[in-house]
Amino acid sequence: MMSDSMRAVVLETPGDPGQLRLQFLPQPAIVRPTQVLVRLQSAGLNPIDTKLRQRGTFDPDRRPAILGCDGAGWVAAVGSAVNRFAVGDAVYFCHGGLGLEPGTYADYAVVDQAWLAPKPEQLSFVEAAGVPLALITAWESLYDRGRLQAAQTVLIHAGAGGVGHLAIQLAKLRGARVATTVSTPKKAAIAQHCGADLVIPYRDRDWVAAVLDWTDGKGVDLAFDTVGGSVLEQTFPAVRLYGDLVTILAPDPATNWKVARDRNLRISLELMLTPQLQSVTEARHHQTQILETASRWFDQGQLQIHISQVLPITEIGTAHQLLESQQAAGKIVIDLAA
Repeated sequence: MMSDSMRAVVLETPGDPGQLRLQFLPQPAIVRPTQVLVRLQSAGLNPIDTKLRQRGTFDPDRRPAILGCDGAGWVAAVGSAVNRFAVGDAVYFCHGGLGLEPGTYADYAVVDQAWLAPKPEQLSFVEAAGVPLALITAWESLYDRGRLQAAQTVLIHAGAGGVGHLAIQLAKLRGARVATTVSTPKKAAIAQHCGADLVIPYRDRDWVAAVLDWTDGKGVDLAFDTVGGSVLEQTFPAVRLYGDLVTILAPDPATNWKVARDRNLRISLELMLTPQLQSVTEARHHQTQILETASRWFDQGQLQIHISQVLPITEIGTAHQLLESQQAAGKIVIDLAA
């Protein structure tokens, strides 16, 4: 391998995890003065990765594609106009991996300084790489879309998931009371550790009835759907009149909206990738600010990230299989330094 080469997982043809191939490619180069070359130490996995692997990226003509939106690593080089970071700084970010620009399943990535945030000092690179997309999604869903306020009640579906376990913590930091749904005792323990006030094993209990009982029959002020499918419609009666419901999944076309309409629910959709896909600069700056704030909160011990699996880049196919199984709690991360 030449010194200017790097390992990267490439996707030529959409399909099963076997389509992900480890290759050696030239290191990316800084081409704009505000860009930073990051020597990646870890890359976080997210459901969008498996969806793009299955169906193709947002620009299928750009091949091969390097997936992966989340990364953490060292600044290896900086452009002539970079003033926020220096060589040797530790950073984390959510950028690329959608087919428009190369992602983080590689040893190096070039990222504009505007989209980088200082890595939390108290987190390892593996832990930090699991944070960005999930944390921003939870933040925007609860704080921006859902307008969560202190003393409100919130229902968070899949509270041990990558987004869910961070959402519980963000809701508690805002001063809310949190109910959450989980599938197993292990996931219940994670949700409780994150601060959930009511943990509902949805396979064994009528979770709508449990939420209504918890709220004296009124329903929660805000519900957060991280599951999709029929769960969105099932959640309508668990939200109070004039309450809020935020979902990060596209609503099922078969959804019956009558209960939501009768209860005057405010429905919000959250896709944290929109700023990158639509080149919305102001919104992307907001997301960087979210990561900067979160970095301080992690260092102050106010936030924690749960990593369920860490695998080397040579096992990226296995990592995708684990993510698609939906059995893992928290986040799955690739350790590029392994």
